[in-house]
This record gives sequence, C-alpha cells and structure tokens, in this order.
Amino acid sequence: MPLTVRRPRVEHHREPLGIGESRPRLSWVVDTELEGWSQVAYEVSIDGAPGGWVESTAQILVEWPGAPLASRDRRSVRVRVRGDDGAESTWSEAIDVEAGLLEPSLWAASLVSPVLPATGEGGEPAALLRGEVELPGDIVRARIRATAHGVMTLHVNGAPVGDDVLHPGWTSYASRLRYRTWDVTEQVRSGRNAIGVHLADGWYRGYLGFAGLRDVYGDRTAALVQLEVEHTDGTLTVVGTDETWRSSLGPVTRADLYMGETFDASRIVDGWAEPGFDDSRWDAVALVALDTSTLVAPDGPAVRATEALRPVELITSPSGETILDFGQNLVGRLRVAIPEGTGTVTIRHAEVLEHGELGTRPLRAARATDEIVLDGDALVWEPSFTFHGFRYAEVDGWPGEVDPTAFEAVVLHTDMRRIGEFSCSDPLLNRLHENVVWGMRGNFLDVPTDCPQRDERLGWTGDLMAFAPTSAHLYDTAGMLSGWLSDLAADQTDDGNVPVYIPWADVDPNLPPLGAEAGWGDAATVVPWTIYERYGDTGILRRQWTSMTGWVDALARRAGDRIDFSSGGFSFGDWLDSAAPDDQPWAARLPWQAVATAYLAQSARILRDAASVLDETDAAAHYGALFDRAAARYRDEYVTPSGRAAFPSQTAYALGIRFGLLLPEQAAHAGSLLAAQVAADGFRIGSGFLGTPHVLDALADSGEAATAWKLLLQREVPSWLYAVTMGATTIWERWNSMLPDGSINPGDMTSFNHYAFGAVADFLHRRVAGLAPAEAGYRRIRVAPLPTPELTWARASHDTPYGLASVSWTLIDGDFTLEVIVPPSTTAEIALPDGSEALTVGSGTHRFTCRFTPGAAAATAASFDASA
Repeated sequence: MPLTVRRPRVEHHREPLGIGESRPRLSWVVDTELEGWSQVAYEVSIDGAPGGWVESTAQILVEWPGAPLASRDRRSVRVRVRGDDGAESTWSEAIDVEAGLLEPSLWAASLVSPVLPATGEGGEPAALLRGEVELPGDIVRARIRATAHGVMTLHVNGAPVGDDVLHPGWTSYASRLRYRTWDVTEQVRSGRNAIGVHLADGWYRGYLGFAGLRDVYGDRTAALVQLEVEHTDGTLTVVGTDETWRSSLGPVTRADLYMGETFDASRIVDGWAEPGFDDSRWDAVALVALDTSTLVAPDGPAVRATEALRPVELITSPSGETILDFGQNLVGRLRVAIPEGTGTVTIRHAEVLEHGELGTRPLRAARATDEIVLDGDALVWEPSFTFHGFRYAEVDGWPGEVDPTAFEAVVLHTDMRRIGEFSCSDPLLNRLHENVVWGMRGNFLDVPTDCPQRDERLGWTGDLMAFAPTSAHLYDTAGMLSGWLSDLAADQTDDGNVPVYIPWADVDPNLPPLGAEAGWGDAATVVPWTIYERYGDTGILRRQWTSMTGWVDALARRAGDRIDFSSGGFSFGDWLDSAAPDDQPWAARLPWQAVATAYLAQSARILRDAASVLDETDAAAHYGALFDRAAARYRDEYVTPSGRAAFPSQTAYALGIRFGLLLPEQAAHAGSLLAAQVAADGFRIGSGFLGTPHVLDALADSGEAATAWKLLLQREVPSWLYAVTMGATTIWERWNSMLPDGSINPGDMTSFNHYAFGAVADFLHRRVAGLAPAEAGYRRIRVAPLPTPELTWARASHDTPYGLASVSWTLIDGDFTLEVIVPPSTTAEIALPDGSEALTVGSGTHRFTCRFTPGAAAATAASFDASA
C-alpha cells in the first residue's frame, strides 16, 4: 500500500463551509502499511501553490500556513508528508475551505418578525414568511445564510435548503446567535426567485424548564436570511429579509418542543415558497433590532435525522388503547403515512409502559402530543418543530385499523461522526454500552442535555462534566462541545461563577440560591481538558483559559481561606446517591462540603497541568499550590492518618484515590477500605453523579480488580446492569427509575434517558478493553486490559486524530492473547496482565500472548495506571 494522506480536516468541522475562523487549523491522517512509520515533514498547498516543506511531526490542528481568510474567501487545501524513511506521499485529495461573514457589517439583511395571534397553552402557531428577489444571469456561486429567534426551516424556489433540523438550535442568544451557510447554487436561477421560512418558537419563545415559563428569551419570533450570489463578471448580489417580506399562518397551528405539534391539513398553502405566489393578502413583517456582532458561525455539525426505526410490536393496552413499540428508547419524532380520512389523529409519546399503559407521569407538564387534523386526503406527515423522548407511541383517531408499517420513528441528534466502539463476550455489558450510546445520541441534540423528554431538557453542567470522557470516545464531540463551551464562557458571571446549566436562562424561580456549585461548574475545566486530552486541541485550553481560571477562583472564594466551605448553604453534592431518599436526591452519604473540597482540588490540578501545556509558569505554580492546599484540607478534615474516610462511602474513597488527594501510605490503605466498603454495600452501587464515574477506576488503581468486576457485573438494584435486566435501552436517571414490579419510581424526577451514570462506559473503553490516551490526541496510546475469567473476549476501537487504534483480547483457559493496531506517527505502551514489564511499540499491528493470573493482572493494572 503506498504512502497516502487522507483529505485534510479543517478545525473540527465536518464540512468547512461558512466557517468563522480566519486562520483555520488543519489536521490529516496518514495511511501506510509500514510498521513504525512516523511523519518527519509536511507540505501544505493552498490553491495549487505549495508552501514548501516544514520539518515537523505535527499533523493535528496545525496552524494555518497562508494569509488569513477574509469573509467569503474560498481556498483549496492539499497536504503531503515525508516519513522517517525518507519516502514522500502523493498529494492528498483537496478540501475546499470557505469563510463565512467575519465582519458584522457584511450583514445587509434585517431580522424580520411575523405578526401572529397568541393561542394560549400548548404552543403558538408556526408562521410562514416569504420574499422574492430578482437575480441577474450568469450565476457562478450562491450561498444562503440564515438564523432565527426560534427554529426554522428554509426553502428556495419551493425546495428545502439543507437537511438541518431545529435550526439554528439553542445558544446564549444575547451573546451568540448561530447562523449557518448553505450552498444553493443549484437551487437559484436568473430572474425571479422566492425564499421561504417556516418559523416556530423553539427554545427562544417556547416552554422552557420545569416551572412552566415561556418567552424566556423574547416574546416574538424572527428570522434573518441573506442570499449572496456571485456572477461571472465578479459582481456580488446580496439580498435577504427586509420590510418587503410578508407573513401568514400556515398548517402548523401549534408547535412547541415540550408540548408537541398540531398540523391542520386543510390549511396547507400550496406553492407558498415558489416565485409568483400571490401573497398580497398576507401581513407585513416587522423589523426587529439585531446586534450583528452576536452572529457566529457554527463550531460543529447541525442536528439532523440520522436513522429511522419501524415498530417492532403493535400493542393493545389493558384499557384498549393502541400503542406502537419501536423497541428502542430514542429521541426524535414520527413520520406517518396517513390514509384518506377525516377527524384528528392524536399521537402521545412516552419512554415506558407502566402496567401495560403509556407511562406519561415522568413527563410532568410536557404533553409530548402531536395532532394531525385530516382533510380527507392521504398524506405523509412528520413534525418540523418538536422532538420527543420515546419508545412507545399511543395512536388515537386513526382512519380505520392502525397499520404499523405506516409509522417510522425518525432519530434526531447532532450529526457527530461516530469514532469509538466497544464489545465483549457478555451480552449484558454489550447492552449496557449500547444504552450509553443511545442515551448520548438522544441527549446530544444541539445542547448536551440531562434528559430529552420531560419539561426540563436543560444543558446541566454536572451531567456533562461526568460524561465528557465517555462521549469523546464514542463520537467526535470536539466541534459541538467547543461551541457549548463558548456559551458557558458567555454565560459565566463577572465573578467567574458558572451557571448550573448552559445555555443559562432563569427558568425556575423556585430554584434555591446557588453559589459556585462544585461538580457542576467544574465542567468549565473538565470539558476543555477532555477535548485537549482526547483530540489534541491545545487551542481550546488557550481559548477557555479565562473561563477556566474564573471558575476555579470562584469556587476557591466560596471555600474560603481555610477551604472549609463553612458558609454552608445548599449544594447538589453527590447527586442521586443510591442511598438518597426518592424525594431528597441531594442527601448523599458524603457531605457536599467534602465533595466540593475534592473537586476544587481536581480542577486546580487540571489548571496546573493546563498552565504547563500553555507555558504559563506562574499560573502553574499558583494552581499547583491551590491543589496542594485543597488536598491537604481533604486529608485533614475527611480522612484519618491511616486513610479511613470520616464519612465511609464509595465516593469518599474514590475521590481521594482518583484525584490524588491522599498521601501514598493513606492511598494504599484507602484502596482496601474502598473494596471493603463495596463489599459491605453488597457489591452494589453506593455513589451518585460525582462519585460513580471514579469508583471502578479507584478499585483498579488500588489492585482491587476483583471487587471492581463484582461491582460492574452486579445485576441487583442499585447497579448498572439492573436496568438492563429490566429491559432498558438507554441509561436511567435513577438507579431504580423503574421498580422491580414494573412501577415507575414514585419520585417526581424520573427519566429513562439520562446519560450521567453512563460515564461507566469510559471504564469499559480504557480498562476493560484497555484502550486509552497516554498523551494528548493519542500521540502515545496506553494499552492495559483488565481481563476477568467472567469474559472470554473484549475489544474496543477509536478513530484517533492519527487514525484507527484498536485493542482486541481473548482469554481462553488462562491463555491471554492481545492484538493491537497502532496508527502511524504514534506509539503504544503495552501492559500485559501477567505482571511483566511494559513494552513500547510503534505503529502497525502487534500480537502478544501470556498466561493470565488475576493477582498479577490486578497489580499490573494498578502500577501501570499509577505510572501514567
């Protein structure tokens, strides 16, 4: 196989059209069958002009080598490389890079708003807006850019533009209103052209949060559309939304993210987005003031439909209702082929059945109900402005007998690239991992949310803080989360405090006063550090540095000089500890003050290490000292000299061990005490959101692998596998969201799609299979499987920034076989589970064998991880 370079990537964009960076960084992957190959030089060609060889091993997020891009600039980029053997590759396939509008003054269009009547509860109607423009001939290229206060679909000359869903998504609107650019060269024509917008409330004006509030960001929807057409003579025509546009009501008479959508087929307006449509009876639009400096290009991909599932069963409930089971708890909406008929088809959605009936109580105030008012004709319908979390759909008012083949569940989420896999010989662990994947898909819908179904669906920072490493293995989250971190920084208070959900909006006047909330605000440090660690993005640390330091300084101020958090007050703490009463999810075994002290130390340590990466020497010393003080406080207040926790709990020991808070002699004893605590808890989960992600690792680090395996494979409640044995297809919010008798947990906060406890999948990737980064971006890879006689094989793969890395092992009658694929330009450190010394290998495929002994394997895993 010849030495080849794949098409370069630009920043974290899947397709770099209309980007917001003037000097976008470049990355590339090299393919070669030569073992041990490494790049020693590269050359970048821009618009066919080679820039000369650069002696460098860098190939991840390499600085832009040419002149900065100006607005609308388009460049074609290719790369070639030279290896350490002196051989040169051919040029890569070119990628076209095109800038969006980098100067606010280039926005010539105006934000326009329809004038609509209010309709009360359940959502407002969606508006149709349209305008027509005359374009000269000889069109070379056409781009359309659009955003909204609300959510929109866009049409040019009667055809939809793009496949984005719920555009422009949810951002911190006052600071960052995201627009997107589409290529419409094939859709426009010389002469008369029509542009249409279908516009609904979305997050901007619809119901938001758990207090029944609406109009949180504003009380009127609006759209901004700008069409830019280049001609053969070099001229540019720029047109868009202005005072000439018209608006009217259409067939969507009610649209809300929580409540659902109503579609009246008798109100369909044929040809409304086509040229020549008579809109003389439509209403004029109103111009709305907009600060165009808040308009930003996207960092990551859009929300899209990624899959469609058919029903697996048609159920008649005990009460006689007709219910469709799609076999998978998912996030999206239904596409329905409705036969001829009259009346109203009503579809209600829910995640579970309770005693055979649709389990809607966990939805609280979210109705999750769609309605189609029929006009006699058959139609295929799919809502445009809502989404639901559901496995089951109850159908009423169907013309004739319900036909399951008429229904498809359309899966929606941010269209991230899948990059990581895991599987093993245990079908329950495989289903657990699949549940994690589905939970992530459903909750990474433009914003990383806690849940996708009830009247909440907020970007809770603590959930993502816990789950970020898992998400970074499964999908390329760098672009999406980079944008979310920009919202976090924008919403951060002047004193550095981070709101508990991002984007921030005051959606619950009953929420108790919160100070710097440990574990939640730590998303400001953990998430950018995860992006650096997993994707090799040093730039995210530089960009978020002020946000990161602001947060840690705010938490340190709450702790006070003695770091004792003596001011008291409320804190979420180790939320949803398995011992917490159903109505007191904050009542954990470990007091929140101890949790906060540990997380202050951990974030200070992250800042210390980030400062070293950025060559911020003084900051490294400052935050290193803060870590030492916080760790000392944890030892003095919450741990005896021998390592015994003052408040014995799995979380107390796990945080002390994993965050490096204990002295060596304390840590050694704490590991055995943690194992004893797990045994005393019946080898069941004994922790919450902030402790659970660290318990298995702490056991493995302490040479207690056998206990870790017993805890991981436990099937009784509370455990990871209990939900799997109950038929779960996503991760639950509570360990007992459904009780063994099939009843829904009696608490008023019960979700069946909540990814936080799915953070365990990171342990499956790094420790069970044994695939982990040892250096940022997987430049060095750590391979240290933690096998058990309970499994006969396990494997994991990850498409690293350098290419595919994979680990696969088998264990048969004590014979352990390991196969590792190491991508070009990287090395791997291999630790076999026999106690032998670790090996270092270069790129290529490698195979190892040894005899497995549990004690040696546990000791190897502990010593190897501790030395990393």
